[in-house]
Amino acid sequence: MQRASINFGIVVMLLGWFLSWPLNAQEKLAQTGLQFLSVGTDARATAMGEALTTFEGTAVSLFYNPAGMARLPKLVDLRVSRMTWIADINYVSAAMAFSFAEGRYGVFGISVLSVDYGDFIGTVVADNERGFIETGSFSPSAYVIGVGYAKDLTDRFSVGGQIKLVAQSLGKPYVPVSDSLQVQKSFSQSVYAFDFGTLYKTGFKSLRFGMSVRNFSRELKYAQEGFQLPLTFKIGFSMDVMDFWGNRPENQSLWVFIDTINRRSFREFVTIGGEYRFMDKFYLRAGYVSLQDVYDFTYGFGLNGFGIAIDYSYTPMSVFTDVHRVSFGFAF
Repeated sequence: MQRASINFGIVVMLLGWFLSWPLNAQEKLAQTGLQFLSVGTDARATAMGEALTTFEGTAVSLFYNPAGMARLPKLVDLRVSRMTWIADINYVSAAMAFSFAEGRYGVFGISVLSVDYGDFIGTVVADNERGFIETGSFSPSAYVIGVGYAKDLTDRFSVGGQIKLVAQSLGKPYVPVSDSLQVQKSFSQSVYAFDFGTLYKTGFKSLRFGMSVRNFSRELKYAQEGFQLPLTFKIGFSMDVMDFWGNRPENQSLWVFIDTINRRSFREFVTIGGEYRFMDKFYLRAGYVSLQDVYDFTYGFGLNGFGIAIDYSYTPMSVFTDVHRVSFGFAF
């Protein structure tokens, strides 16, 4: 009884710290690039505000906290997502995890992300009536390919990591080198980046804690300006709040996820997500993301049966077109 009281006190103190931290946050001044790495694509995750640091059991963890992949319940888990982001930017992502010998040797994973920015018309300054001339079209794009591994070190503690190749091409536009001369130049960059995370089950009911570090890499440079990837630190916890109900409904759960996020070039903020599960077949989800300029609440639902999962999320935007995401999962 005394131990349970101590654990509950720790939970209350940590919850207060999580919710109060962003209130005193300050703007960051650091410059980052390759911001497509900061956009979530998975429908289940984004429906819950991407508060997925302590989420476990699917290959999607490769995009949030690789340690969550350690307790894969099936031999193979595949997740595929597609969405159209603001300005008609198209994202496609996929993640696959393999658990051999019931996870005795750990869980291996592969992740892929592709971004299509569409077609652009290049121009250069010219001494004519329009003030410019067209130099043809170009198509910026980006992609990420990652390989991850996760392992249960004990029945409560898991670790995981991922190494990934991050690349972006801004096309081959013409660049003026003098008043009368333009040359075609390629603007492409690639770099290896690393993700790392841990997940801990406290033993107090279903309470979990986790942390992750994503997009750790060396500095890059386009032309003269140097920049770094959007390095992101996350700390989170989650719990099935129905654990506190005296007469717990059968085959139901209500999970609450809370993450605090420290991202280079942006102020600290909190994400809160909730997922109601009925018989592990039907899911209702909602999330809240603090201190954002163009969106805050997110919503979604999911269906799961016969090894197939279908998830949908909706993010209403205050300025841009609302964002819809659809994800498919296969496990066997």
